[in-house]
Amino acid sequence: MQDILKLIQQRKSLRISFDTERPVAKEDLGKILEAGRWAPTAHNMQNYEIVVVDDKKILENIGKIKSPISEIFVRENYKQLSFSEEELRRKRVGISGAMFPPSWRNPDFKLSEAEKKAVWPLDKSFPTGPVLLIVIYDPDKRAPASEGDFLGIISLGCVMENMWLMANSLGIGFHIMSVLGADPVAKEVKRILDIPKQLKIAFACRLGYPVSEPAKYLRVRRDVEDFTHHNRFGNKGLDSQEYRKGLRN
Repeated sequence: MQDILKLIQQRKSLRISFDTERPVAKEDLGKILEAGRWAPTAHNMQNYEIVVVDDKKILENIGKIKSPISEIFVRENYKQLSFSEEELRRKRVGISGAMFPPSWRNPDFKLSEAEKKAVWPLDKSFPTGPVLLIVIYDPDKRAPASEGDFLGIISLGCVMENMWLMANSLGIGFHIMSVLGADPVAKEVKRILDIPKQLKIAFACRLGYPVSEPAKYLRVRRDVEDFTHHNRFGNKGLDSQEYRKGLRN
């Protein structure tokens, strides 16, 4: 069980270039997809399809899709930023502002006229790798009595996590790309891959082997005692020695 916990703790998203000349072995890709297959889904609906893209020409075409800057993303993202390691350690949630351009670290951020017109190809921000998995689902289907299909969305997250952990266990880099699910990018991806219009892209995953060492960055989490409530809400933490021994191990 300790090995599973260590794998979970070491899981990370690699936002760097992957070696396009080093393919992901079909056997390893099969294990990743098998892990996704066994993810728990609400009412066992398995409301997802996965498009596996490893054709270089198709990958290049997807990489050429142009995406505008989202002012909404930049504004909402700002709320999650810390501007020093000390601040991030103190908050224990969110991410470092150093990961983004200086203009994105401004609480009064507004797109300039030039930025509103500017678009960048996807492969400028997300370099092409040897394999891309596109996870799609049918929004017309939902788990029973699940407002907004909340349970169905959780299910898609379970598929993501299972595949992510399996890839990491195999030494294969994994990077989640939510931008492929946003219009107008999604429209172009659907056209290139012949995905039916009624289906929706949940997320995509870049898979491959890094060509360089990923940059070191501070990863933070709240302590278990910070988010647990023993027997009733407000009774924070777990006091017994048995619980604490499990947290330490």
